Amino acid sequence: MTVPSPNGATPGGAVAGTAVAPGTAAVDGAVAGRAVAALVGQVYRPVTALGPGRRLGVWFQGCTLACPGCMSRHTWEATGGRELTVERFTALWRSALDDGLDGLTVSGGEPLEQPAALAALLAAADAERRRSGRPADLLVYTGWEPEELAADPATAAALDGADAVITGRYRAGQPTRLAWRGSANQRLTTRTALGRERYAPYLEHRPERPELQVRVSEGEVRVIGVPRPGDLGRIERDLVRRGVTLRETSWRP
Repeated sequence: MTVPSPNGATPGGAVAGTAVAPGTAAVDGAVAGRAVAALVGQVYRPVTALGPGRRLGVWFQGCTLACPGCMSRHTWEATGGRELTVERFTALWRSALDDGLDGLTVSGGEPLEQPAALAALLAAADAERRRSGRPADLLVYTGWEPEELAADPATAAALDGADAVITGRYRAGQPTRLAWRGSANQRLTTRTALGRERYAPYLEHRPERPELQVRVSEGEVRVIGVPRPGDLGRIERDLVRRGVTLRETSWRP
């Protein structure tokens, strides 16, 4: 079973996890000659559970933070996934904007382990939204803590193009009901006027139930969103009742 998360659980419970085999990303192969390409585990749209509105989701592959209890262990290995060039990403993002999507969510894995690629994708996303005239916001999940970002400004600069950032390790022992966050220590920070406009209503928002997207394709079950304690077990039990047996899951070692 797979749960694409907002940073797996690396950055925080805003994570989904997937038990999908690394390398089954919905992304084309690398385009020869591109200087910057992101290694990603998945690209999907529309994402409605990781940020406001309907969004394009990009999950970076590779994470050395390895938070205990992470629901997206399949995103840890840097050898999995596929390359997503800036050129290919721009085409996907342009199509998303033309179809009226409201934003981009970048998660993982850990995006800051590929800072040059993250910066390039955010710059391309900004250029394309300016061309389209759509106020689509850019949200990034990272497991880095604020003090770590302050201590490494060169790496932290990769986040400069984001309108909002969710920071902090996922801590299984600190559950929260805050929207789009997986543990109470994680912080949603707005960085631009658009980010403040779009995310101000959600800084302290605690939905009654978190939204989860469940999709089945090619023998895999993927859950997108930030499940609360017990949610994944309930989904798994429901699948068993429906005759679906899971050979492996991304949230168990």
